[in-house]
Amino acid sequence: MPPWVVSQWLVLVLLNYAGAEPVPRIAFQRGDPSRSINIFSRSDIQHYDRLLLSEDRETLYVGARDNILAFNMKDPGNLRLTGEISWASKRDQIENCKSKARKEGECLNFIRILLHLNATHLYVCGTNAFCPNCTYVDLNTFSLLLNHQNETLAFESKGQSPFDPEHTHTGVMVDGELYTGTMNNFRGNEPIILRSLGPLPPLKTDASLGWLHSDASFAGSFYIQAPDSAGKVYFFFEETGKEFDFFDKVMVSRVARVCKDDVGGDKVLQKKWTTFLKAQLVCNYKQNFPFNVIRHVALLNPEDPQNTVFYGVFNSQWQVGGSSSSAVCSFRLRDIEAAFNGNYKEQNKESSKWTRYTGPVSSPRPGSCSAGKFSDTDLNFMKDHFLMDDKVLPADRQPLLIQQSVSYTRIAMDSVVALSGETYTVMYLGTDRGSVHKVVLVNKGTESHIIEEINLLPNDEPIETLLLESTKKMLYVGSRDGLLQVPLTNCSVYRTCIECVLARDPYCAWSLPSGQCQGVPSAQENGETWLQDIEEGNPNTTCLSPRGRSPRPGHSTDNPPTRVGNVSAAYNSIVELQCPRLSSLATYSWKHWGQSPEKQVVTSAGTLVVTVKRDTLGQYECWANENGSQFLAAQYWIRDLSGVGISHKDSYNRDSNMAIENGVPFSSNEQDYYKPFVAVTVLLALTLCGCVFLALYSWRDQIKAKSKIQGCSTPESEKLAGSKVQEKTPLNGFCQYGREITKPCCVPCRGGGKMDVDNNSINLTANGAAADAASDV
Repeated sequence: MPPWVVSQWLVLVLLNYAGAEPVPRIAFQRGDPSRSINIFSRSDIQHYDRLLLSEDRETLYVGARDNILAFNMKDPGNLRLTGEISWASKRDQIENCKSKARKEGECLNFIRILLHLNATHLYVCGTNAFCPNCTYVDLNTFSLLLNHQNETLAFESKGQSPFDPEHTHTGVMVDGELYTGTMNNFRGNEPIILRSLGPLPPLKTDASLGWLHSDASFAGSFYIQAPDSAGKVYFFFEETGKEFDFFDKVMVSRVARVCKDDVGGDKVLQKKWTTFLKAQLVCNYKQNFPFNVIRHVALLNPEDPQNTVFYGVFNSQWQVGGSSSSAVCSFRLRDIEAAFNGNYKEQNKESSKWTRYTGPVSSPRPGSCSAGKFSDTDLNFMKDHFLMDDKVLPADRQPLLIQQSVSYTRIAMDSVVALSGETYTVMYLGTDRGSVHKVVLVNKGTESHIIEEINLLPNDEPIETLLLESTKKMLYVGSRDGLLQVPLTNCSVYRTCIECVLARDPYCAWSLPSGQCQGVPSAQENGETWLQDIEEGNPNTTCLSPRGRSPRPGHSTDNPPTRVGNVSAAYNSIVELQCPRLSSLATYSWKHWGQSPEKQVVTSAGTLVVTVKRDTLGQYECWANENGSQFLAAQYWIRDLSGVGISHKDSYNRDSNMAIENGVPFSSNEQDYYKPFVAVTVLLALTLCGCVFLALYSWRDQIKAKSKIQGCSTPESEKLAGSKVQEKTPLNGFCQYGREITKPCCVPCRGGGKMDVDNNSINLTANGAAADAASDV
């Protein structure tokens, strides 16, 4: 199948799945004070790659570059360095490494094996400038063992530690015997599964027989001791699937098994494994989309083989469009064992095709962990029949979790007993972007709920080292620049009963007596005073039930808003009201009394944009709706600069009488000055109107006084009075000064009018209209 056809097909499958991808309910950014993290960092120490707990779980050993460190863990909230060993490569080894075209940064000693050899010593191996070495650490003095020349006791560790620090590796110590999976040469094209140390003879895989492909990459190894059988060591890795006849190279995930009691063959397979078998792991979505590259594996319930489960993180070989698709699949130990007890595959020598072997099988089965040695016939059979025909399918035949935008790199597991007595599996998944996802499995372990995302490392540095310490409830993360200690519980971040229940965190429950979200109590303390719902996360049946609404005096399960404040702004200005995203699973809506939602402008981030006007003043609320429950996330009041438009009587916090304005407390019982302001404004307006009326009236009298005629008009007086002034004319047509009649001073009217003088009246007409009077001396 051509690669482009595969890519197009995978695009369609991914698009079909796009709507079902779960997202973290809440996310904490790096340095967020609400998610406390302890960090140890020193400029002269880098690459904190290997983590190991002491047998009493009081000390954490760390393998870093050129150093071995010890931290005291008696105080869970503190990282205190108590021991330090320097184990650097010698100068001549570094120069020899550089002469082989390696960078100086690669030609250092990167710790790759850090395991308990016994109760008093650690076994440590490092890359040592592409010349791997191993040594011992005395725990009593926390120092390296010395030889008779008072030098560090070190010896070549080819097959135990990789040459290149970039090569993958895995190792497990069983009764003083070291089982490792790594690259066995400088070039990195010879993978090996090796047993060394201890009283049993060293055994390894045979490179000439093709038991492991040259590009094999190891993801983990585990020892399982079954009560009724010999112990077995399981290796998880990925390699090219030679049994697939495609145009493009196809990677497959594998699980291999070797038996602890294997001693190798006498004539055939001398110093080689006689019990090496491998099978394919399948992590597909609906038997279509393949997550075929295994990255890391974690183990749960190793003490109970019937219920032992392996959890692996897988990526896809075909990352379409730059996506980082990833999945988590679980595999039961009994299903793996069933595959190893099934049919074998064999390769046709002529066609090179792999088919199912249908011939006879001897007893005991070749490759089984049985007492005694196999015959040469069985060993010759094992040379060619190391691959099983049956595939190991995930539990429930589907992935537990699928992500399209995140690539998981590491996984750690924990089991938590909830208030109901049910045991829940919690996964901690490291990503390629420096964050950790905390996931709980619900519905009998078939569904995943991502409780939170914690961003830990800068610059999107991938998470490459995880160690979970369940008794102290701590997760340790090793990075290039430091060691991080992350508490598993963070219950105090949930301020209300509704938030506590919606989180569905098995570590947390709502305490009715204290009115707080706290760590789950022991079974003896558990009673009717705690609320939790992991399966459904439904506050309506917990916090809002009659039992949840009856807290102790002084406490409440109500949900106060996370953010409360006042905003004062000028008219026509723009105000942005932010709604805190308490959960990415919730939907948010704004409410403003008197304004329809259609007129609201809300950004993609949920911020409400308001233009300050008289009808937009008042109270605004942001409500969250999650899993059928509504709760108040934010509450604001908008007022103009004079204080109009806010009523503090409706404030949510009636008890404290305080709210927050730009981070500063202010009283929420200020007096309402709106009505006095209106009354004063009306009185002032009336006063101004009266003053204007009096002024106009006085001015009118002055004009009338000036315009009153005291005698005959003259040209000078006419100029002063205007050209169109109607004068009061004597009835007899003559000017009258007092009672004395003088000569006539009036002229005929302009415009051809006719003036009639009749005793004490004057009729002045001009063409039926009043004409202007004019005088001419």
